[in-house]
Amino acid sequence: MNPLLSIFDILLPPIYILGAYLYGYYVKKKNIREKPEYEYFTRGLMVRIFGAIALGLIYFFYYDGGDTTNYHQTATAYVNLLFENRSGFLEGWLENPSWQAMSSYFNEKTGYPVYFQRDNHSFFVVRILIPIMAAAFNSYFTCAILVATFTYGGIWKLYQTFLKEFPSLRKEFAIACLFIPSCVFWGSGLMKDSFTLSAVGWFTYGFYSFFIKKERKISYALYLFISGFVILAIKPYIFFALLPGSILWLSNNVVKKINHNFIRMIASPVILGIGAILGYVSLDKMGDNLGQYNIDNVLDKAVVTQQDLKSDHYGGKSYDIGNFDASIGGVLSVAPMAIFSGIFRPAIWDVRNVVMLISSLENTYLLVLTLFLLIKLKFLGFFSLIRNNPMLLFCMLFSLFFAYSVGLTVANFGSLVRLRIPELPFFVSGIFMLRHLYEKQSGIKVKF
Repeated sequence: MNPLLSIFDILLPPIYILGAYLYGYYVKKKNIREKPEYEYFTRGLMVRIFGAIALGLIYFFYYDGGDTTNYHQTATAYVNLLFENRSGFLEGWLENPSWQAMSSYFNEKTGYPVYFQRDNHSFFVVRILIPIMAAAFNSYFTCAILVATFTYGGIWKLYQTFLKEFPSLRKEFAIACLFIPSCVFWGSGLMKDSFTLSAVGWFTYGFYSFFIKKERKISYALYLFISGFVILAIKPYIFFALLPGSILWLSNNVVKKINHNFIRMIASPVILGIGAILGYVSLDKMGDNLGQYNIDNVLDKAVVTQQDLKSDHYGGKSYDIGNFDASIGGVLSVAPMAIFSGIFRPAIWDVRNVVMLISSLENTYLLVLTLFLLIKLKFLGFFSLIRNNPMLLFCMLFSLFFAYSVGLTVANFGSLVRLRIPELPFFVSGIFMLRHLYEKQSGIKVKF
């Protein structure tokens, strides 16, 4: 058995899976009469739990370790430290001591952490994992089950948010939000992506309820604040797409509510322009929190990444979007290829291993659906439908801008397939929204 695993990894998971299933079954039965979408609640939860377990199996027995095992090792060391040195544990968990000071607290009995406070983004995940790991008795797979269950709430709320505008697309949004293979695999276990994907779901739900539907409840404001804090603490670059997209969503929603056609035509570019400026200014003001991903640094980072990927140490697992320099014109010149790579790659011709093959099949299917709709809507109609529906506009703005950011700044397919998952529920849901609007407009049923 792997030294990071224990007997609890065999004994406890079946018990916790049963507990999660009973919880899902209870929630489903409680809500399904009034909210028929709950037919997918238990199924979605179980799929994510098995995705979290699959991630662990792959990393333990195929990759022989990686980020997820490092989080387990670090959180376990801190849980052990709790019983060895409570004051040292509290200092490390709740404060920000130097890593030199913290390293003296650990020994062979506690185990040694991989992440210290100097890696702020990774250590924030450790802070969340420590109580979960304690509840899992330091069992990796039990902790993975708890993380999948804990983070499922944000994904579910995202699903329900889309349904509020398109209630007839229960099955389609369930596929987009709950069952996309990449999101299930990379976004359910002991990884940063599980928490950020869930936080994006909570943020969208809170923003829609508070600003779009104008339900001024404290709970929605808290969802926005806490989810925004989590995203900034773990992966601040997600705000590059999420915040501007949200502001433009709100702006477009205001425009759509103007009944007079002439006034709407005059006000539309002004309101949308103000929204775009507010998005840019907000990101600029958050420069310190965005770290290496702030507006001043991201272009230089993209150029360094581009140069790095041309080296041969990625063994054919890198991609090339073309040459560009660290200027606005330079990065815009490669925007089409960056967006294509961020959404549709790795493609079939990029496959180098089994994990890439699964992702490429998913991407190929998504590419076919997108091209199909572009042809059906005669290209310009595609963008006309997007412009006229605020939620659809938000989904596409967020997913396209996020794909552009990731495609521009990520060097290899191994990172790309994991980092792109926040955009997938939005892009796939957007495709289903487009199909629905096209059918409503044309009266022609489209099957895919």
